[in-house]
Amino acid sequence: MVLTSDGTYTMYSKEFNQNYHSTKEGALNESLSKHIIPALEYHQGAIELNILDICFGLGYNTLATLYYIKQNNLTIKLNICSPEFDTKLLKSLKEFNYPKEFDEFKEILDKLSDNFFYEDDDIKIEIFNGDAREYIKSLKDKVKFDIVYQDAFSSDVNRLLWTQEYFQEISDVLSEDAIITTYSIATPIRLSIYNNNIKIYEYKPQNSNRITIALNKNEIENNIQYKYIDMELKQERNKIAKALKDKE
Repeated sequence: MVLTSDGTYTMYSKEFNQNYHSTKEGALNESLSKHIIPALEYHQGAIELNILDICFGLGYNTLATLYYIKQNNLTIKLNICSPEFDTKLLKSLKEFNYPKEFDEFKEILDKLSDNFFYEDDDIKIEIFNGDAREYIKSLKDKVKFDIVYQDAFSSDVNRLLWTQEYFQEISDVLSEDAIITTYSIATPIRLSIYNNNIKIYEYKPQNSNRITIALNKNEIENNIQYKYIDMELKQERNKIAKALKDKE
């Protein structure tokens, strides 16, 4: 385990040669600031949300979603789907040193670690133990997601979860009012998303670095202060800028 700046722990992936979270920003703070708060503020007033959590990893984004809803006394029915290929990691989650904020979700975490599934009257969580892209393809015409936490390891080591073709598969399962949150602000990543007719914005959370917000509709509601990124202008100014592709 690796201690991060907010006092919470993350882990180091030997396979991808990266930590699961930023040690400088803190594991819990990063999940809340870069994913959960922007997404749930955008969907304020929602009574039911379908969430695609890419990828489950240590489960911070899923658990932080439950924590935020509980802390803010929100009444939202949650359906969370999350791919994760690392079976050994999933089976070990019961032993991980999670922050105290997640203590009340221990039963949920234990069931997810054992069975990759949890359900009660208000929460349904499914972990797909396998290839993320195959999972996303299998969901087409079955479910539409209101929120996508795009939180995979970086494109340097996990390219296939950041390409234009990947985001095409994501776009096929988005609701009309969907939001994608991601820590990446790189132009090639933004182009990979934008080339699937998804609008690109930038947002500076209070407690973390800038992030990219991608929306599946033309207008922003709820007075959220996102900075629109004109990707056409970006390409005019940078002729060599291009989206990531599966094969190049």
